[in-house]
Amino acid sequence: MANEIVKVSSSAFSIRVRLGEYEVEISGNREDVLKTVEDLPNIVANVSKAFEPLKGKVPTASLTIKASKEKPAIPMEEYPKIPQKLSCSKAILQLLESEWGKWRPRTLAELEQALKANSIHYPTSTLSSVLRWLARRGKVRRWKTDAGYVYILAEKEEL
Repeated sequence: MANEIVKVSSSAFSIRVRLGEYEVEISGNREDVLKTVEDLPNIVANVSKAFEPLKGKVPTASLTIKASKEKPAIPMEEYPKIPQKLSCSKAILQLLESEWGKWRPRTLAELEQALKANSIHYPTSTLSSVLRWLARRGKVRRWKTDAGYVYILAEKEEL
């Protein structure tokens, strides 16, 4: 059972209770919701009883998977090892400086997987913003393909 208290406005509160596949939301002013929270065990029991007749009527699907005797070869991507204590931009640059990154331009999803393989986790939106910032700074090149934007380390100009 998961309980959430969501503040809707300064004078209205809501509480949402999920029981398995079912969810009930109780809304009202703050005092009424807090009084209702005190009586929550009785409410949950009553809600469970209310949904009891529906349990057998929900359609279910089953899936059977037969395992073959031979395991198909799954190509595993080998990612470069980078230190975990790097900023997002430095981690991306180290990936793109490696043989893995120099081999071909990499998509955001590929860079995200390489970071996850190194136990470095950043939200996709953060990675996207950092890659745009690196492209604007001239540290990486970026262009649009059918698979989305791809990124590669920018070549340094020689004087």
